[in-house]
Amino acid sequence: MAERIQKVLARAGYGSRRLIESWIKEGKLQVNGVPATLGDQISEKDRVTLEGRPLSSKRIWQQSMPQVLLYHKPVGEVCTRSDPEGRRTIYQSLPVPEDGRWVSVGRLDLNTSGLIILTTDGELANQLMHPSNEMDREYAVRVLGEVTSEMMQTLRDGVELEDGKAHFSDIQPGGGEGANSWFHVVIQEGRNREVRRLWESQGVQVSRLVRLRYGPVIMPNKLKPGRWMMLEGKELEYLYEEAGLKTKTAKRGASSDKKAPVEDVPVEKSAKSKWPDKSAKSTTKAAPKSRKSESQQTKRGPRIRGRSEH
Repeated sequence: MAERIQKVLARAGYGSRRLIESWIKEGKLQVNGVPATLGDQISEKDRVTLEGRPLSSKRIWQQSMPQVLLYHKPVGEVCTRSDPEGRRTIYQSLPVPEDGRWVSVGRLDLNTSGLIILTTDGELANQLMHPSNEMDREYAVRVLGEVTSEMMQTLRDGVELEDGKAHFSDIQPGGGEGANSWFHVVIQEGRNREVRRLWESQGVQVSRLVRLRYGPVIMPNKLKPGRWMMLEGKELEYLYEEAGLKTKTAKRGASSDKKAPVEDVPVEKSAKSKWPDKSAKSTTKAAPKSRKSESQQTKRGPRIRGRSEH
């Protein structure tokens, strides 16, 4: 059955639909020797090339099990695949995917840390990023300057920025003393530096910004900066459900029910694992002590909102 070319290539992990549409507009994609246009449909009998290089029909049409990982981006890394200034990119910290390439669900700027979801399924990435789905992005923000209740209400109601009106769908005080105060804020779009610009519109500065949640996915407490962990089993199925998609079938006949939920993944890396020791599961470095007890730390909620930790 024929399907739109950007949907097929995104599903195969070549990139997000937005990226593939840009290739079409730039004339980089051809179908049977003819430049592709937006809306073109392809089937298994068609030959697709990208910048003159043929794309594997097996990869395009094979329904393999997608991979999804959670990465805790530290301050100082960029979200591009390469950087002309030589700064470290998030992709230098990630494992090589089994098929396709990692597609980032949104980005964080150089000075923002926190949760980034990456997947080999471009269709999933597109669903999670599409404005019509209004996925929550929750941040912990440390603000330098006095914040009044009137300012908070203004930020809820909306502020005109240079690229249009923006607002926080939720904002709650998070503690702090003196000139620095913490807040938890939620937005439902991903414009460039939007959280920072909203606060700056009120005459205060953001001194620290951490993304804690994207849609239903909450950053695990044990996921330290610069580390990643795979999302598997029931948690992966639930993410697809929240994105309005069906979970893909397992690769090469492997049954997805053999994969343990993320909570049950052992701390030490399996001897047969092909992943490098960048994983949060394989780190043995002790975490810094917290004022909160361990039992209090685990009460922030499940990794996927709406599911229990059991």
